[in-house]
Amino acid sequence: MQGVGIIGAIIVGLLAGWLAQNIMGSGGSGLVANLVIGLIGALIGPIVLGVFGIWQGSGFLPSLVVSTIGAIVLLFVVRVLRRA
Repeated sequence: MQGVGIIGAIIVGLLAGWLAQNIMGSGGSGLVANLVIGLIGALIGPIVLGVFGIWQGSGFLPSLVVSTIGAIVLLFVVRVLRRA
């Protein structure tokens, strides 16, 4: 999350976690869970996009998109592991 600062990172994490849970149909888990999912997604997102050679950009909106993609991947992996 380049160029957003600590407060921006928290806001991006909350929004990304919330968006990912809504997209994946996981239901609401609360503010702290959304923050954790979004922040972990912010770590996973650049790795996933880097594998495909996609440039992430910097700033609020690109960080939100990348974090949301990472959070969706995280929720998908958790869902698959729970079924196994």
